[in-house]
Amino acid sequence: MSNHRSLLAAGLFLCLGLPAAAQTVGVMQSAETMDTGTYKLALAPLMTFGEDGADDEFGVAGRAGYGFTESFDAEIKLGLFENSTYAGLDGELWLLHGKDNGAGLDASLTGGLHWNFGSDGYHDSMGFDIAPMISGNVSENLELCGALDASFESVDDVPAGMDDSYTRLHLVPGFEYRLSDVADLVGEVGVGLNDDSHTYAGIGFSFYLK
Repeated sequence: MSNHRSLLAAGLFLCLGLPAAAQTVGVMQSAETMDTGTYKLALAPLMTFGEDGADDEFGVAGRAGYGFTESFDAEIKLGLFENSTYAGLDGELWLLHGKDNGAGLDASLTGGLHWNFGSDGYHDSMGFDIAPMISGNVSENLELCGALDASFESVDDVPAGMDDSYTRLHLVPGFEYRLSDVADLVGEVGVGLNDDSHTYAGIGFSFYLK
């Protein structure tokens, strides 16, 4: 009986202490990488929608990046949420150039690492991210985007015998609208595909400097 009580207590501890579901900064970009030598700064408010009685959670996500080649760029990411702080980095490889194929579609693969630093009793965690993306222009200034965003999370300080890992998976339709040569309006909805992935929405701006 004491073992059962210990396991129950550990389970309750884990459930109550897991990181908040809002801890994602989204994709917020198309499948095209930045031009070589271009700097990028992006900022976007995000809202994650609570499920099963959970509260919605608001946060702000920021990115800073640099284009190393015509087909590769890298970004650092920061997210400020009610229950945690998110920090990460990723690289994007542009695999298929729309201007070089008849379909006009771009495709890329993004991969990276991130850390969530919990507050108010939430645990810290670390995760590996991977996101295949496609995008294509439907007008001169409007580009529609889609991604499958997967995050493989490992939670710190989990009680012995309990699972310390889980996976977030989002289907992410979005858009990128060119406002000028140096600014884009970007937006997306991340549709959660499993129990650990809550749906979110965000919209913001990306700025570019050469």
